[in-house]
Amino acid sequence: MTALTLSTAAAPGLRTDAIVVGVAKVTGSKSGDLVVAPGAEAVDKAYDGRLAGVLETLGASGGEGEVTKLPAPSGFKAPLVVAVGLGALPEKDGSFSAETLRRAAGVAARALAGTKKAAFALPVSDAADAGAIGEGVLLGSYSFDAYKAAAKDGNGSKNGKGPLGEATLLGGKARDKAFKAAIERATAVSEELNRARDLINTPPNDLNPEAFAAVAQAAAKEHGIKVQVLDEKALAKGGYGGILGVGAGSASAPRLVKLSYTSSKAKKHLAFIGKGITYDSGGISLKPAGHNETMKCDMSGAAAVFAAVVAAARLGLEVNVTGWLALAENMPSGSATRPGDVLRMYSGKTVEVLNTDAEGRLVLADALAKASEEKPDAIVDVATLTGAMMLALGNRTFGIMANDDAFRSAVHEAAEEVGEAAWPMPLPDHLKKGMDSPTADIANMGERYGGGLVAGLFLKEFVGEGITWAHLDIAGPAFNEQGPFGYTPKGGTGSAVRTLVRLAELTAVGDLG
Repeated sequence: MTALTLSTAAAPGLRTDAIVVGVAKVTGSKSGDLVVAPGAEAVDKAYDGRLAGVLETLGASGGEGEVTKLPAPSGFKAPLVVAVGLGALPEKDGSFSAETLRRAAGVAARALAGTKKAAFALPVSDAADAGAIGEGVLLGSYSFDAYKAAAKDGNGSKNGKGPLGEATLLGGKARDKAFKAAIERATAVSEELNRARDLINTPPNDLNPEAFAAVAQAAAKEHGIKVQVLDEKALAKGGYGGILGVGAGSASAPRLVKLSYTSSKAKKHLAFIGKGITYDSGGISLKPAGHNETMKCDMSGAAAVFAAVVAAARLGLEVNVTGWLALAENMPSGSATRPGDVLRMYSGKTVEVLNTDAEGRLVLADALAKASEEKPDAIVDVATLTGAMMLALGNRTFGIMANDDAFRSAVHEAAEEVGEAAWPMPLPDHLKKGMDSPTADIANMGERYGGGLVAGLFLKEFVGEGITWAHLDIAGPAFNEQGPFGYTPKGGTGSAVRTLVRLAELTAVGDLG
């Protein structure tokens, strides 16, 4: 993974392979007007103050995500300058948002794949800016090449282009406590988010429930997290009918993994629950052709929860965080759950299964009921749950539902703060009637329209009384099938990891309700 360092050195004297600078559009000016962003003054001076003009000549517009490369000026020890667009210059105080800096750094880091070292001379007004740039670099330089041919180039990287080796962030003092803490946080969160991406991208023939549980056990041991794994025998003994029912058709048995990070100074307890369907064929209600190819990503919720708990441990947050990974593989076979079957859930409620492709809510229901027994201060579940949420919010925004409006707003604010697109969604009571079953307490399907909300209402039925709860449906942003953008790669994205970590941080300092 890319190494991060801080430096107050001047860009011209740095021995590096590239200098990254920011450029922006001047709002209200004629098309094409550019301005060099703060942080790159020394670079602009070396071009006699004409860097913006040179870039315009090369076709640069300053738009977000735009990258323009040009030779470094005479006297620089770096041979290359990389200008990355920041979008419109802010009209108020000229300060760019953390997300703008994060995205720009990610774009530049990806453009510098195969480079040993680069210096980032982007706008840094405080430690938070440095942290955002650091996150952008680490997330943007991500690549998943574990299954590609191991042809090595002279630098030892696969296929000739490994990630950027080292990034020096200019404008931050290495010994300043705030800057140091920001970089340490960016490193911990980004490394765990990238580990979640690795899990999401791993083919399902190598990542079944047992293998996922083993990864969690190894990480827990490394970071002092208590772990408990319930195998199929323990699940049967405990009455986890939802998890067992979903996994019944697979040769790979299901698992329920509990990860417990505790702090001696904690005053609050959060429970995070992740849907971990390591492959979703739809079961007997088989998915149509064209909908199976990316279903290795159906464990993205569990990957996010796993990453968030480990990040909380690495950051030493003063809050207790319990992660529940509900792991199963949903396959069709002679032993698979059938439409019309009734499952007795861990809570004791019975569920008529009308569609075996509505399986995520079944494994989550068991985990929600179990997590509720510990009476946490709040529960947040994360799942690639419904295609309906993608129809409602698109591919880059996740939906937030909750049994408490204030908590839903707090989760939304946390997501916005860390740069994750999210939107609050309702849980209309009238949709519950569609899940009435003549045979069982509830059916796992309801009305077609508003299907994402129906799924949220189903989950709500399994949350313990009096417990604050939120549900994040990350079906859209969990897996990017298009080209990379900002710091987001193609494939697994690690959606919701940063939101969960931020919720834990806010809870630790008493700022979350």
